[in-house]
Amino acid sequence: MMTLFFADAPVRDWPTASRCDTEKFGKWFWGMLDRGVYLPCSQFEALFVSAVHSENDIDATVAAGREVLAGLAV
Repeated sequence: MMTLFFADAPVRDWPTASRCDTEKFGKWFWGMLDRGVYLPCSQFEALFVSAVHSENDIDATVAAGREVLAGLAV
């Protein structure tokens, strides 16, 4: 179980989570969805990896994530 936050400091509790960049998270979500990866639509929800996800699924997700993150850095 994991969650991705866009923040300039570690997220350790609700006050730090609530200051994260939700607009950037939205761009991340839609960029991943455009690449066929469906993630939770809110950074306040958890992402789960299951035994059904193959290594190829995970590799494709990581590749899509790198591509989207590179675009967000611009």
